[in-house]
Amino acid sequence: MIALIQRVTQAKVRVDQQTVGQIGQGMLVLLGVEKSDTQATAQKLMGKIAKLRIFNDSDGKMNLNISQSQGEILVVSQFTLVADTQKGNRPGFSNAASPEQGKSLYLAFVEHCRQAGINCQTGQFGADMQVSLVNDGPVTFHLQIN
Repeated sequence: MIALIQRVTQAKVRVDQQTVGQIGQGMLVLLGVEKSDTQATAQKLMGKIAKLRIFNDSDGKMNLNISQSQGEILVVSQFTLVADTQKGNRPGFSNAASPEQGKSLYLAFVEHCRQAGINCQTGQFGADMQVSLVNDGPVTFHLQIN
């Protein structure tokens, strides 16, 4: 499972000109699910993200996690994160989870987020989405859990 995490001051996702998820200060998590991922992978990744200290403390140092900073999370499915771009010019998606598995693990990840007490908004799995954000910093991290 791969997550591209961006610290944001705001983010939203729209489908068919309708906002389906929106947050203020927090994290935009673009989530890619691989066919080797499991429920345990989703839980482990969410645990890592919940503890990730990327928010500034009173001294301006990245020392606070999402809960300590009272931030929110917007999770958007992003299967292109699992693309193989090593050969040729066309990305390959043989490592991507099937749509059914991807949706199931995406929803499991969101549920783990909510169980952690974090306000979690989402995009719409499998939809053509328009994501807008204000990256704070800019701060962006790539996490991969196997």
